[in-house]
Amino acid sequence: MDNTYRIYQIDAFTKTRFTGNPAGVVPEAAGLDEAQMQAIARELNNSETAFILPPRGPGHDLHVRFFTPTTEVPVCGHATIASHYVRAIEGTHVQGRVHQLTGAGVLAVDVEPMAPGDFRIWMHQREPTFGAVLAGGHRQALLAALRLSDDDLGPGPIQIVSTGHSKVMVPLRDRVLLDALAPDLGALSALSRVIGCNGYHAFTLADPAPDTLAHARMFAPAIGIAEDPVTGNANGPLGAYLVLHRLVPPALFHAGLVGWISQGEAIGRPGRVKVEVSVDPANGQPTHVRIAGDAVVAFRGEIKL
Repeated sequence: MDNTYRIYQIDAFTKTRFTGNPAGVVPEAAGLDEAQMQAIARELNNSETAFILPPRGPGHDLHVRFFTPTTEVPVCGHATIASHYVRAIEGTHVQGRVHQLTGAGVLAVDVEPMAPGDFRIWMHQREPTFGAVLAGGHRQALLAALRLSDDDLGPGPIQIVSTGHSKVMVPLRDRVLLDALAPDLGALSALSRVIGCNGYHAFTLADPAPDTLAHARMFAPAIGIAEDPVTGNANGPLGAYLVLHRLVPPALFHAGLVGWISQGEAIGRPGRVKVEVSVDPANGQPTHVRIAGDAVVAFRGEIKL
């Protein structure tokens, strides 16, 4: 029996190799057990590695599992971009919609050809849900862990938001504060166990580029990610949060919010996520979210078990 598996490292949310967010992808992972998947993810040591498996039943086209170096997570934005980029460049699915089963349910993915042999991947996320606004002791614990004060915050509440994998949205006053963040990772991990949310997405609306909505950084030490370079499952919820709290110019609501969010500059891995949020014209509430990203192959190889 051949126990050799193809393996890729893909830089997602970028077209420049060694920037953006690296993800491992095993495009034909049938035959691997959970312990082997976890071991491969730990060996690659990316924030997530995706394992593409056959469908488990009707209603979806493939099953994708996502592992950090320490645990399985329900869904991952940049590893979804990476997975479907690999399928596209290998010729498995080069255009149109496909449905993937994840730990967050069945999600649609659109493959958009950009140039011969190149593709942009769109990931549909779950309907946004808006959780607790952090207040009192939880708010103070978060500020202390981020080494911030109330005066450092920007407009909008500190709030848990999810489109499949929840994150705490933390608005900051300016780029200087954002780029200088040096959080107490142990304190963030401890707070995660209390509030039931593992990711902290700090962002600022100050000093955007002409086509950029916001700049951001995301920390998730409770699941083994000290800092994630560019995060689809944080920037999708951020887009919904910006709509909910009216934190973008009214002109952007005409046909729904569309724009780019930049992340990773502070750690030398810049990338961009395109965020599209549909808005209910009756009440102005965010409804459907999808994100898009480019990708590039960093390297490919084989692993024998």
